[in-house]
This record gives sequence, structure tokens and C-alpha cells, in this order.
Amino acid sequence: MAMKRKLDQNDEPSPAKNAKATTEPKPESAKSKSKSKSKPVATEAAAATEVAASEPAPAKAPAKAAPAPAKPAATFAELGLDPRLVQAVAKQNFEKPTLVQRRAIPLTLDGQDVLCKAKTGSGKTAAYVLPLLSAILKRKSTDSTPFTAGLILVPTRELADQVFKAIEMFSVFCAKDIHIAKLTENVSDAVQRSLLSNVPDIVVATPARAWHSVNSEALSLSKLQHLVLDEADLVLSYGYNEDMENISRSLPKGVQTIMMSATLSAELDALKGILCRNPTLLDLKEDLGPEDEKLTQFYVKCGEDDKWLISYLIFKLQLIKGSCLIFVADIDRAYRLKLFFEQFAIRSCILNSELPINTRIKVVEEFNRGLYDIIIASDEKSEVFNEKVGDKEEAEAAKTKKGPKDEEETAATETDAPQPKKKRKTIKRDEEYGVSRGIDFKNVAAVINFDLPTSSSSYVHRIGRTARAGRAGIALSFVIPKELFGKHKPTSLKSAENDEKVLAKIIRQQAKVDRKVEPYNLSQKQMEAFRYRMNDALRAVTKVAIREARTKELRQELLKSETLKRYFEENPAELSHLRHDGELGRAARQQAHLKHVPEYLLPKEGKSAIAAGSVGFVPFKTDNGRKKGHKKGGKPHGRGGFKVNGKKRDPLKTFRARKK
Repeated sequence: MAMKRKLDQNDEPSPAKNAKATTEPKPESAKSKSKSKSKPVATEAAAATEVAASEPAPAKAPAKAAPAPAKPAATFAELGLDPRLVQAVAKQNFEKPTLVQRRAIPLTLDGQDVLCKAKTGSGKTAAYVLPLLSAILKRKSTDSTPFTAGLILVPTRELADQVFKAIEMFSVFCAKDIHIAKLTENVSDAVQRSLLSNVPDIVVATPARAWHSVNSEALSLSKLQHLVLDEADLVLSYGYNEDMENISRSLPKGVQTIMMSATLSAELDALKGILCRNPTLLDLKEDLGPEDEKLTQFYVKCGEDDKWLISYLIFKLQLIKGSCLIFVADIDRAYRLKLFFEQFAIRSCILNSELPINTRIKVVEEFNRGLYDIIIASDEKSEVFNEKVGDKEEAEAAKTKKGPKDEEETAATETDAPQPKKKRKTIKRDEEYGVSRGIDFKNVAAVINFDLPTSSSSYVHRIGRTARAGRAGIALSFVIPKELFGKHKPTSLKSAENDEKVLAKIIRQQAKVDRKVEPYNLSQKQMEAFRYRMNDALRAVTKVAIREARTKELRQELLKSETLKRYFEENPAELSHLRHDGELGRAARQQAHLKHVPEYLLPKEGKSAIAAGSVGFVPFKTDNGRKKGHKKGGKPHGRGGFKVNGKKRDPLKTFRARKK
């Protein structure tokens, strides 16, 4: 049976505690000895660490004194990578490898199977891309036979595009030796076959597209050497069970498997049993002191309508500055929030799974460049998989192994059982869509959980979008107490009934990693002055307005994607004019007075919070400083009289009875 090896406190793999008598070290050749020098060496203290094994444990072997551990690599050059890759890393201004890179790269270069758990933003993509490229370059120096050596499987199209760009970035100085193909587009078999006709060295795809290519004989895995699963625990959750089983049967023997994830779950155990042979488990946690912790977490217990009021105050008064990522439960909530913000002239854009993949990628890229300050993302997967609140996530995760279609149908039958309703036509969503996992949102100052996720693991991945790469970040979550649930019917959300249970679980989970989730106190007295404005705006955002906004944006984006595609290929500079944070609320009632905050509503200390360049109230148009209706140096007209045939007439005295 396969055995897992954990790392000790010095991040070195520990030897098996229950060693069998038959596993004595064999004499090594000179070549193997030279390789073994680069391997991490276990310490004596590490020999006592726990090893998970499914077989009964035999008698312990006497512990032997181990040599001193090798000093971890301080630079990328010391990791044994190809010099061209080290040069590409230096070009990106990466000074030194992160913890996951220091530990995973040597093991991967040594040919071992690796199962790595590390927090989001820790550099997991480079941890498998760099050794994969290095191994291919090393092989090509002696054998230039073209074949697909690496297959990278990811759960979403957005993540596939990100990984593809990372490979291009790191292979910039060896581009002629490395050929890459990305199989995420919905193209015909003929087009896909032409993409793979050049026999790429590395293929990046979702499991469904990869198996389709293998099944159609467009992609050959007969000589595959490296298999990578990024966000591995999500692969089965997204309904790729059958695809992964088919791919595993097509793999040749001896394929190196690398799995990367931010959490360990039942899905990983299932995949490990299918694909791995005695993997090394890296459960990495960076030891950060209180002064090094850059993520600040808050929660607000409030009513369902107060969510909208607090959100309005946060962005209109600029209580949080910088780029912000807002998570909501579904697409309708995303459009409701966007139209609500439009009432106050707060610009935002939406990541919508109904939109074309190119549009979604472009939205993320523009957000990373600082073009938008607020992006609203619908994290629908927790709703689709109907996650429950329980004490054991593994038991609940086992229930999520159905595909998205099956789960949607199951959820539909459960909700329709009490009162059968007429089936409504829905727009097809992209099943290979995901926001809270894997996508590298850059420079996110704050993450707001407008709708609290239904599990603590989803919360971890959401807040992982901020405080990345040593930057500071804030996570703010709205929690609905049970006594306030259902009090505001227009904005009520079914999953909010369990918010307090989820919050308790989140606090316990964060306490295990020495993080605090603290309450965020707001002055209710100062908030009440703005409530009537919030109610006016919320009443204007009707279901009809939401539906029209969704269809309008979908129609616009389809037009931009298809009709203007060739034009923007010829004129790339013009592409910047296609913004995604424009107003969609023409169907909603427009209320101009809500777009400005009068000074009498603000507390004294709150005046400086509004931007210095705010225009404020704009009066009616004037003619050179004089009101309309005034003559120069004269008196205003009485009743606004008008002239007929050069004579002034009073309109109230010009009615004449028709003679019979």
C-alpha cells in the first residue's frame, strides 16, 4: 500500500516510523550517491514524526543517528534548475524561493511523486512549472525526439490560462525548445487536432478537454513523463470523476505525479489512490509571528438589509481604499449589487460564468492592472454542490462527488417538491468556471464576503485572494444572526440561515493557525441617517431590472467577442476602450440625488473621508450666472408669457369659446 511521508519542523521528509526489516538501504552506485546529496536529509528528531500507513505496523527498527540536515537553498540557482530558467526568474524580480518552492522543487527534480498542501499565494504554480521545464530541457539536451512529456490538469479555464501564461513567462529564454498547448477553448475536433499536430512538450487543459483529445487520438500520452494536478482537491468536486478515471487508464507506467492544493480533503485521497505511488506529503506552514501576519479578518453581525447599507457606506465614504473583491452567492445577487451601486454612482464590474471565457480573462487582467476598483464575483460552486455545515468536512465532501449537472438537477427537485413550479428557461453557464480558487488576483486590498460561504474551506480560499506575496489585506464578512434571518424578504438568502454555525467553524479553523477573526464595530446611530437612501436605491433594483441587465451585458459581450474580434486584432490599442464597469441599470429607476452625499448626513469626522475632488451638488444650468427667465438689468417675466405675431400674450387669457 502507498505510504505518506510528512515533513518535520525543519521541513525535511521524515523516514518511516514503522520500518520493515526488508527495507534496508542497498549499496549505491557513484551516480546515485551524487544524486542523493541534493535530497533533503532527515534529522533524528524527525524520525519520531507520524507516518500514515494503511498496513499493520511491524516492530520498530532501532533509530539510527542521522547526519546533519542540508542547508535549504537560499536562491533559485541553488535549486539545480536550468540556467535559462534562473535567468527568467531573475527577470521577474523574484529574489528568493518561497517555502513551497524550496521544498517541492528538489523532490520533483529527483523524480518523486509529490502531494503538496500550501496556502494560496505561496508560489505553488512556480513550484511545479520550473522543475517540469527543467526536466524537459535536460532530456532534450540528449534526446530531441518530439513527444508530449508533461500534462497539467486544472479545474477551471481561468486557471488554465493563468498557468499557460506562467509557463510562457518562465520559458522566455528557451522558447524555441519548449512548445506549449492550451486546450480550453470550445473548438472543433479539426482545430484541436491542428493545435496538437506540432506535438507540444506540455499540454495545459481541464480533465474533460484532455480526455476528449486523448479519446479522439489527437493527443498521445504513450510517452508521458509528468502529470500535474493544480487545485487537485477541486478536480473531483467539479465533476471530473469519469474523466480522471479514463485518463488514469491511458497513462503509461512510471509517470511522475505532482498534486498541488491549499487544503487536504477526501478528494485528494481518492486521486492519490488512482494516480500516485508512495507520494511525499508536504504539509507546509510558514511560521509567521504576529508582526508578520499581513491579513486582518473582521466580521459584522447585521440584518439582511444592513448588508446593503454597510456596503454603500464603505464604498461611498471610501472607508476601504484600494482594489476590492466582493463575493456573492449567485449571479442574480451580483447584478442586484451592481445595480444597487450604480444608484450611488459607484462603478463596479462582474465576473459572470455566462459570459465568454475571453471576456472573463480580460476582466481579471484589467482588474490586475488597476482599471477597476471593485469586482463582484459569484462563487456559485458552494451553492451548486449544496455544501452543508457540519463538524466533519470530509463526510460532507463525499457528498459533492456528483457532477455540476447532477447536483443542479438534485437541488431543483428538492426545492420544487413542496410546490411544483413551471420550469423556467435558464442561460447555460460554464461548468469550468471558478473564481475563489486558483485565479491570481493581484494587489487586492480587501475581500468582502457579502454572502458568507457555506463552508470554512470556501472561506479560506476566498480570503486567500488578498494579502498575497507579503502584502497587507483585509477580509470582511457579513454574518446574519438566526434571529434576524428572513426579516427582510426581498434580499433574504436561504444559505444565510446557517451563517452563525459557519462563522463558529471559521473562527475555530483560523485559531488553529494563530489567526484571529474579530468583530467590526459600526456606529448604528450614524448609519441610520443613510438608511432612507439605501431603501430608495434597493426599491429601484427590481427583478425585471436584474433580468434586463443580465441579458443586456450578455448581448453586448457576445457582440464584442465575435463581431469586433478581427478589428481589435488589427488595432490592439483600441481594446482599452472596452470597459466592463459601465452602467447596466437603464431599466432601473434612476435617482440622481442618491449619487451625491449631502454634508448634513455626515458626522464631523466623516467629511474628510470623501475624495477631495468630489463635485458635490450641481445646480440647474445658468446663463452667465443669471437664472433663466431674467433679462439683463430687468425684471423676470411674470407668467412666462410668449409672443404671437410680435405681441406678448398671456396663455391663460387666450382661450376663446367656439361659436355655435
